[in-house]
Amino acid sequence: MFTIGDFAAFGQVSARMLRHYDAIGLLRPAVVDAVTGYRFYSADQFSRLNRIIALKDLGFTLQQVHEIVDAKPSAEELRGMLRMRQAQLEDELSRSAARLTSVEARLRLIEKEGHMPTDDVVLKRIAPTRVAELSAISASYDGEDIGPVLQPLFGQLFERLGMAGISPSGSPVAYYENAEGEAVRVHAAVPVEAGSKAADLDFLDLPEFPQAATIVHQGDMMEAERSMQTLARWIEDNGYRSQGYAREVTLEFDPDNPDNWVHEFQIQVTRPD
Repeated sequence: MFTIGDFAAFGQVSARMLRHYDAIGLLRPAVVDAVTGYRFYSADQFSRLNRIIALKDLGFTLQQVHEIVDAKPSAEELRGMLRMRQAQLEDELSRSAARLTSVEARLRLIEKEGHMPTDDVVLKRIAPTRVAELSAISASYDGEDIGPVLQPLFGQLFERLGMAGISPSGSPVAYYENAEGEAVRVHAAVPVEAGSKAADLDFLDLPEFPQAATIVHQGDMMEAERSMQTLARWIEDNGYRSQGYAREVTLEFDPDNPDNWVHEFQIQVTRPD
């Protein structure tokens, strides 16, 4: 048997933590001296302690840890929980990194307020285009919601085009439509030759934009607001009104370095009567 101090030292935890686990019934001592009240633990209890610490470090609450260890999961079951929690933590890290990138981009925009030239905006006609596409719903138009929906759509789109033996005839296009509430329908499209067919793809004609304000955005799409706000300023300064969401045409894509990406944003505009 081990005193609480020795058990804590071997288990790499504090005696204070062991007293707390005892108080909430999570890890009771094997023996409590009736006279002195001293707690003693057995070597067999390291198994329960190890499970408690592992689950707590995975982010489970002590109540959840209590329920799990009482169910006596096997090492393989715990490993499955670990893999699941690992995936959740990696997703959280990815989202946190994306938020930091977004904050940095917003700070750069703030620093450039009043110094955003609109000379790079071009007004032009966008011809109707035959496209193959896939679509899905995003929770919102926020980049944090759009990216995880749009990227897999393009992956599936090109995979299905390849299986159907269809070659794209132009640059990929992303466009958006309002759905229910704040949700947005995300479309991943690519131009194809007229008459192209595949059972698992949608084919349609993207309508013409008689007049579109356009700008070429270079760099990560996490900084798209820089170019979008330049577009907005040009539209206001020149007495136009925007119609719907911008289309995003991928001109250059580097899977290894988003800084090398090049997109053209196209938004339909009209003159008010």
